[in-house]
Amino acid sequence: MTITSRELASLTPWQEGAPEPGPALAGEVSTDVCIIGAGYTGLSSALALRREGFDVVVLEADAIGFGASGRNAGHLTPTIGKDLPTLLKMYSLERVRALLHLQETAISHVEGLIREHGIDCEYEATGTVVAAVHPRQHAAIDRAAEAAAKLGVPGELLDESGMDRRGLPRAFTRGYFEPHGGVLHPGRYVRGLGDAARRAGARVFEGSCVTAIDEGSPALVTTSGGTVRARYVVIGTNAYTPQLGRLKTAGTRIQVQLFKTEPLSRDQLEAVGWPGREGIYTAHELLESYRLTARNEIVGGSKHVRAGFGTKVLADVDETVASRIEAVFYERFPELKSVRIARRWGGPIFLCLDFLPVVGRSANCGSVLHSVAYAGHGVALASYAGEMVADMVLERDGPGRVLWERWNVPTPPEPLRWLAFQAITRFLLAVDRRADASAPRRRIDGGGASRA
Repeated sequence: MTITSRELASLTPWQEGAPEPGPALAGEVSTDVCIIGAGYTGLSSALALRREGFDVVVLEADAIGFGASGRNAGHLTPTIGKDLPTLLKMYSLERVRALLHLQETAISHVEGLIREHGIDCEYEATGTVVAAVHPRQHAAIDRAAEAAAKLGVPGELLDESGMDRRGLPRAFTRGYFEPHGGVLHPGRYVRGLGDAARRAGARVFEGSCVTAIDEGSPALVTTSGGTVRARYVVIGTNAYTPQLGRLKTAGTRIQVQLFKTEPLSRDQLEAVGWPGREGIYTAHELLESYRLTARNEIVGGSKHVRAGFGTKVLADVDETVASRIEAVFYERFPELKSVRIARRWGGPIFLCLDFLPVVGRSANCGSVLHSVAYAGHGVALASYAGEMVADMVLERDGPGRVLWERWNVPTPPEPLRWLAFQAITRFLLAVDRRADASAPRRRIDGGGASRA
């Protein structure tokens, strides 16, 4: 049964106002490319391949933007991998520079898509601040700034006076400002991509869950309502990919939760500061994220994540996790103790062990391609996935080569995967708790910042 727009909006506030899903696949169709998944990956692939003259069919199990594309926090950031210092430890300087070039290209690509297709997604080119909440985290901020300088990445290290100059919320004591990117409305953005794909001539079928993929020449993709014969198949299902029986060792499905406050009043905004409206990530091992919406709501979350054993699907929202996340929010923003949490939501992301996307072709058949596992930073790279897919189909070079030619680190099988996740997250939470236990706040008194 196809999901309704009302049911979709109940899953994530970003889908409020979404139209009813379009028709499902019925019968048999033939095409050049069958794309599975109508999120950023699938829709950007549809646009890129239509531009190259391919006939395209998109199959979506539920509705456009049902997954992470319609549920994320809306940060368009230069982040790729875990962080720059970690990338430099893992890879050569040349490879890291290629990864950063890819990410910068992806950010510009998103901005270009918004302009080209007139997508009204409330995009604000605010940049992003990676922020510390305790002096214990300052060294990590400094290492990131040093790595960025070494690599020639634009940015600015913000000491206490720099944080004050930008008017950032006082819970954050040091930061690194990344000028490229900003924040957007994920639901409007993904629906805008869907509209653009349809205008470009792609046939998009919603409520069409894929039940089988038979590799061959042509490949045969089966749904409950019909079949698609295609020269190429593109898998753009991210955290839902293992449910297709594909890429089971590519990553781990992790459940992330977010919240949105009611709109802040003018007085509340003035109390918080934040005139630049930058997206904020913290320097925790399990990071927190915060941003303002166009209606001056604060969207925040992450930090406390969950993973199910094997193929177990977890509830989108766990009340205990929600309470913990919201308690942290009120610690960071005590000026907003009276502000109500208006919505809670969540969903799965896909995470590879090295935090890099998994891009490439099926080992059995070069005509089945995939781009998944964006580690929670997929607005840029999932939107650029279409360009990478087009490059692979046409066998031409492109910035994405640094991903599709790399060896993907496989995740261990169960029960090792689940046990490792539990051990690692508990350790990282313990590290973060030490920083949180005595986190100071900057006080702006005309003579710099100090403990409050």
